[in-house]
Amino acid sequence: MGMPLEFQTLIVTKGNEKRIEDNLFILEKEGYRIYPLDIPIEVKRTLQSEASGQAVVKKIELANHRTVITYELISLHSIN
Repeated sequence: MGMPLEFQTLIVTKGNEKRIEDNLFILEKEGYRIYPLDIPIEVKRTLQSEASGQAVVKKIELANHRTVITYELISLHSIN
């Protein structure tokens, strides 16, 4: 039996991110997703929106058909 898995090259928040402290955020997504660690990637609010900044994924947790990522925002293009 296979496991559905997606490889992501950007973070799409849909406004569901939660600030842990300063520039550190946590985001929970449905399904299993793999993000590159310790490499800057774009952050977008929606897939069609402009990039709002860049972040570095620090931790990925896969459990119960959900992915939880912890990322650090390293640059911000817009405050909206």
